[in-house]
Amino acid sequence: MSADDVGHIPVLLDEVVQSLAPVRGECCIDATAGRGGHASAIAARINPGRMLLIDRDRDNLAYASARVRDAAPQTRVDAVHGDFRNVAEIARNQGMCADLLLADLGLSSNQLDRADRGFGFQQDGPLDMRLDQSAPNTAADLIATLSESDIADVIFQLGEDPFARLIARKVAQSRSQAPILTTAHLARLVREAYGSRARASRLHPATRTFMALRIAVNDELRGLEALLKSVASAARSMDGGWLSPAARVAVISFHSLEDRQVKRTFVSLADEGLARRVNRKPLIAGDREISRNSRARSAKLRTITLARTP
Repeated sequence: MSADDVGHIPVLLDEVVQSLAPVRGECCIDATAGRGGHASAIAARINPGRMLLIDRDRDNLAYASARVRDAAPQTRVDAVHGDFRNVAEIARNQGMCADLLLADLGLSSNQLDRADRGFGFQQDGPLDMRLDQSAPNTAADLIATLSESDIADVIFQLGEDPFARLIARKVAQSRSQAPILTTAHLARLVREAYGSRARASRLHPATRTFMALRIAVNDELRGLEALLKSVASAARSMDGGWLSPAARVAVISFHSLEDRQVKRTFVSLADEGLARRVNRKPLIAGDREISRNSRARSAKLRTITLARTP
């Protein structure tokens, strides 16, 4: 499988399948279907079973749905354009009680590589960054409307960039002359704010700023918090409804703030005796996977098995 074939190589695929241990006839929710890489591998193992695919990107969702149906022709596949923060509501509306739940918090490579989506700065494009292109506010909107102080806070808190205030000042100065509407314009401003420090930076200077804005535009951390609260609520309920009593739940994170939330929730459920951590430490990509897919470098997989008494 290559990125050229499907627009994305799923990270930690073998680890996900091994951790979730899908069984024939089970029901699975992929809350971030993307291009369907994880979902199609799981569907082939539960076939005939049931898959519920959720994604904020309509194009990716349609692609994933077709791919999963091809991989598991006897499996029922339902696709819902939506946000994983609403996973419990979506599952209930679909009459779904899931044995497996997966959430991959990363972007698909086809999203990163398309200049018109505005997630990256390798090619110039509109400063968009919306996962759901029907959402109202773009990254350009944030840059135009947030105060200098708020821009600095976003870049520092979500991107953990030590030069956040210098970047925010440069952005504020530039936007007073002309709107900042393209990825190349913003990347150039960040590099200028770094000055000579840019040469010593291991990452491109704009990497953390772009990540921070993407997280802010899509409200990703609050979305993850809502997802984890739904899982915890189901684990603590005598009638979880949308998750089976022994459901396996896996989350792939790419950012320390995300991983911290996942770890805190999973450890809390384990301490309460409501779940078992499949691995004490997160699983990470090996050298072989990283060599063929550098975007797997920062991926961390955590998995729990619920231990709710039905």
